[in-house]
Amino acid sequence: TSFSFREPLSLLFRSTALTMNGVCRTLPCTFYTIAYNKAGDKPCMQTYEIDLNKCGPMVLDALIKIKNEIDSTLTFRRSCREGICSSCATNINGGSVPDLNNFYAQYKFTEPYLKKKDESQEGKQQYLQSTEDHEKLDGLYDCILCACCSTSCPSYWWNGDRYLGPVVLMQAYCWMIDSRDDFTEEHLAKLQDPFSLYHCHTIMNCTRTCPKGLNPGKAIAEIKKMLVTYKEKKVAA
Repeated sequence: TSFSFREPLSLLFRSTALTMNGVCRTLPCTFYTIAYNKAGDKPCMQTYEIDLNKCGPMVLDALIKIKNEIDSTLTFRRSCREGICSSCATNINGGSVPDLNNFYAQYKFTEPYLKKKDESQEGKQQYLQSTEDHEKLDGLYDCILCACCSTSCPSYWWNGDRYLGPVVLMQAYCWMIDSRDDFTEEHLAKLQDPFSLYHCHTIMNCTRTCPKGLNPGKAIAEIKKMLVTYKEKKVAA
């Protein structure tokens, strides 16, 4: 069985509240979505009428009600109520559900986890870190992997198949400078081709867009400096 999910390209809603005998009554709200089944299909207008007296007060409540009770093929990306506000980067009146398969493949490529060359103590002791070393990671480990920065980056739009993008590079940098990790040089070696790192053109949409106020552009600049030192060491050797 195959299912077709409509992605809302645009969302409009209208409602009217009346006061009767001192009690506020909300009339049914109509949601208008412009949606399509797949790329190339002609978008169509879809309407849903919601009784807001039987629904929560947020736009999200209405969207969930539509999906659960009216049209299960309507889909939208969200991370609301999980403590990572803004990660969906949803814009009312615009934006479709993004395909993040390429993003997750690139994230996996950087091996974003602690790696030790001596694994004899694995599972036997904690890998401790000084307060000073931990502070170097501030503004990096806070990343919630929403990919807002990468999807706002023109370089990533043009070369997303080869350029790793701001979020992946910032995550890679986090492990490169982690005092507990032993594979900094191996991480750097993966980024020597012309596209993976160097297709950042410092447009800085990434930093302006980040809902957590992080600075992926700075992390990328720091990797470039580290890579220069890494190459100089290789030549000297």
